Amino acid sequence: MEVFNLRDFEDMAREKLDPVFYDYFASGAQDEVTLAANEAAFRRLALVPRILRGHGPPQLAGRVLGCESSMPVLLAPTAFHRLAWPEGEAATARAAREAGVIMIAAMLSTITIEEIAAAGGTLWFQLYIQPDLGFTKSLVRRAEAAGCRALVVTVDSPALGRNERGDRNDFHDLPPGIFCANMRGDGNVRQVRLSPEISWRHVEWLCGETQLPVLLKGVLHPADAAQAVDCGVDGLIVSNHGGRQLDTTPATIDRLPVIADVVGGRVPLLLDGGVRRGTDVVKALALGASAVALGRPVLWGLAVGGADGVARVLSLLRGELENALTLCGADSPGALTKDQVVG
Repeated sequence: MEVFNLRDFEDMAREKLDPVFYDYFASGAQDEVTLAANEAAFRRLALVPRILRGHGPPQLAGRVLGCESSMPVLLAPTAFHRLAWPEGEAATARAAREAGVIMIAAMLSTITIEEIAAAGGTLWFQLYIQPDLGFTKSLVRRAEAAGCRALVVTVDSPALGRNERGDRNDFHDLPPGIFCANMRGDGNVRQVRLSPEISWRHVEWLCGETQLPVLLKGVLHPADAAQAVDCGVDGLIVSNHGGRQLDTTPATIDRLPVIADVVGGRVPLLLDGGVRRGTDVVKALALGASAVALGRPVLWGLAVGGADGVARVLSLLRGELENALTLCGADSPGALTKDQVVG
């Protein structure tokens, strides 16, 4: 099957993956209302091009929190890559390095952060703050030592969302030989603890424990965004966890403008959830995002062809982004304006 866009990769991945693993990656919480809403919201919005702008090909490269990126697209943190490809996150990291984009490595990766870092490229580390702050601190130190350039704290998970596809498949444990590699120590693998006790004081603690930039991932309410900036975080990711946590939360692109208004450019805003086209990236950039993070399409590319599959996903999205910017009359992401998105 020839691949023309990111959705083609999902069709191919469905054929290659164990159906239980496909459901794990593809599914959302409960009725999957939010899962569908993320993509539908992008389709509902329209782009208004500007004409006769007189410029050359758009320039996509820029910096996000001091890190160079060849385009305003990052790899979102996603768990358990070895379910999709034997090399797991190492293959994903190689593709990110070759594409010149930032990879946010997941705490729940199936190889260690040190092994991911060995592939080279620019890495950030995604973290669930654990009630055991000593263990959390040890993870932070490992990420720092591995050369990670930022910490991304997932804050929308005081408990695990209810995944009914997983329940129907009775998929609650990883297969033999695959485990959360960063959680292994003393011959045992720790269980990840999601706790409603995690609060703003833990974020303040973390900011005091590291010199790395700290971003919060999972922000949907403008009051939380304002408090995060006041708390001293360095960036925010507007995210509903890909529809995997609380079902019926709004699409992330619908929450971006109000959060951008509150933040007022004081820290960079990123967005994930539902990005499938270059036009989706343009809409997010025009509405206030510095970059977007790509989740499931990376997994589909990985399942289809390992590092080469991920590289093809990123290449397709880059081409679509260049085309969309050109047709919008923008010579760079920074040239887009809010009034170019309506709906």
